[in-house]
Amino acid sequence: MPEYLTHFFYEFVTLLVILDPIATIPLFLVAAEGLDRRGSLLVAFYAMVISFLVLMFFIVAGQFLLAALKIPIASFQLAGSLVLLLFGVKMVLGRMDEQLATSPVAATPLQRAVYPLAIPTIAGPGAILTVVLLADNTGRAWSELVATTGVLALCLLVMFVTYALATVVFRFLGKPGIEVVSRVFGLVLASIAVTGMIASIKVSFGLP
Repeated sequence: MPEYLTHFFYEFVTLLVILDPIATIPLFLVAAEGLDRRGSLLVAFYAMVISFLVLMFFIVAGQFLLAALKIPIASFQLAGSLVLLLFGVKMVLGRMDEQLATSPVAATPLQRAVYPLAIPTIAGPGAILTVVLLADNTGRAWSELVATTGVLALCLLVMFVTYALATVVFRFLGKPGIEVVSRVFGLVLASIAVTGMIASIKVSFGLP
């Protein structure tokens, strides 16, 4: 296989695994609850656009920004993982559902998409760290950074299609089914966050 294809598949699989569209379906359904088909698709579309802009910023300037602020990658990962842990705990306890339920009834699809769907779920600490490391803009040509941005756009397109199909699939589960799945994936999300915290602490203190 040509080297450029190998590199493409490596970045695509890495990003897609980190974004994990299936794990975020329950949260998307909660965020889009009460909307018609068009409204749900708008929530998904806005979430993808916002996530793309945030992650593209870190592709271009992530390493320079962290270096300018003298923030080690491990510290950034620890802080992001802590936010993700709190977010996962809210999902497990059902408080995220309650928080979204108390949102204004007239909340627009854009408002629903920003938090917590786009940030910190899709463009979360794991995804930000991944694009910063993949970009490595201190040692890669601009053409390679453009290629990484294209891979990101493709992954988010896959995510959008997943969300578009989710409204049909989960329609049969009803609200109780969505709540159960949301709590299960909240536990998974919390576990991922704890793993990230442990990894960052090991790096910070030089532990094996």
